[in-house]
Amino acid sequence: MTDNNSRKLYDRAVKRLPGGVNSPVRAYRAVGRTPRFIAKAKKDRIIDVDGNEMIDYICSWGPGILGHADPRVLREVTAACEDGLTYGAPTEREVEMAELLAKLVPSMEVSRLVNSGTEAAMSAIRVARGVTGRDKIIKFRGCYHGHSDGLLVKAGSAALTTSVPDSAGVPADYTKNTLVAEYNDPSSVEALFAANKDEIAAVIVEPVAANMGVVLPKPGFLPFLREITKQYGALLIFDEVITGFRLSLGGAQEYYQIKPDLSTFGKIIGGGMPVGAYGGREDIMRFVSPDGPVYQAGTLSGNPVATAAGLATLRILEKDPGIYDRLEQKTKRLADAVRLAGGARVTVNQIGSLMSIFFTDRPVLDYESAMSADTKAYAGYFGFLLDHGIYVAPSQFEAMFVSDAHGEEDIDRTIQVVQEYFDRG
Repeated sequence: MTDNNSRKLYDRAVKRLPGGVNSPVRAYRAVGRTPRFIAKAKKDRIIDVDGNEMIDYICSWGPGILGHADPRVLREVTAACEDGLTYGAPTEREVEMAELLAKLVPSMEVSRLVNSGTEAAMSAIRVARGVTGRDKIIKFRGCYHGHSDGLLVKAGSAALTTSVPDSAGVPADYTKNTLVAEYNDPSSVEALFAANKDEIAAVIVEPVAANMGVVLPKPGFLPFLREITKQYGALLIFDEVITGFRLSLGGAQEYYQIKPDLSTFGKIIGGGMPVGAYGGREDIMRFVSPDGPVYQAGTLSGNPVATAAGLATLRILEKDPGIYDRLEQKTKRLADAVRLAGGARVTVNQIGSLMSIFFTDRPVLDYESAMSADTKAYAGYFGFLLDHGIYVAPSQFEAMFVSDAHGEEDIDRTIQVVQEYFDRG
């Protein structure tokens, strides 16, 4: 498997793009490789500029739940493009999307479309602060909610210490109201509420963490968050940018039967086009301009091409609820096989069509245990799979996604390659 054309493109890219890429993980630095430049994709396969065809388990980081270039989605996108790419004015599809979101995710009584998950999370937090009149929020170490300034924070040595920026260029004043708790640790949340009474506007959480690798919530953790936010008059925000329409038709909140006050979605509701949404209880969302004083706007928000792709995707999922059983069965079979092949050397977390392999012998339940993973071992694993036509995340701390387009033969082939890797010792 050659990568000559990818190397040439990368040499050009580094001269004009930071790190040669437009999103950091794509640079392959965590795995010591040259990034593959992709030319096209179809169904479960992705093809690079050297003509290498690979089984794709990134699926554009989630939205490819139907696989790539699904003809049912492409028809709607093509028709939308023929009518014009953007108007900067309301369209019928925006209304249809809001209605469909409310139908599939009952907590989304009123919603606002944006252009990315980052925008959705940033806006939901602004709404929570506007509604409650409070400034502070709680997020969890290892959970990612986009790259807005106030959310790029790293916890100090203790959960109650002042949060400091996790990126150059972010003033400390932007993050001073962001408190960091430990995922799956109720006591860390209780301590923050106790120390900041009547100051916390919201708790924002990935109901299933998927940005430190896939980490499932412990039994009772999400119900605890629902109860403690009610107790202290704070809002609960579910960031479902990854889990939305992946775990079930109603997202993680349907899967776990927890109703948040606000939710954020992205990726999949655009069917692969740039889009996001935030929404929740009507009384909360009526604070958003022009109904209320919380300002948020966007020229391309709800654009006709993205909404066409998103509506097509969600309607296909709605008409075929059996897709979730198929995805679960395929992903579980793959996860079980990886566990068997890797033995004590690995921990595999899986839920629905999401999974992660961690090169650690510890159960991975939180940020600390996720960080125990051997990233050099993962780099070797990644390189072997890539060289054998299996395309997985170029980082230990990202999720693996299975789509409906993956056939049993793809799962068989992947298991075979994984087994070959571990048989080498």
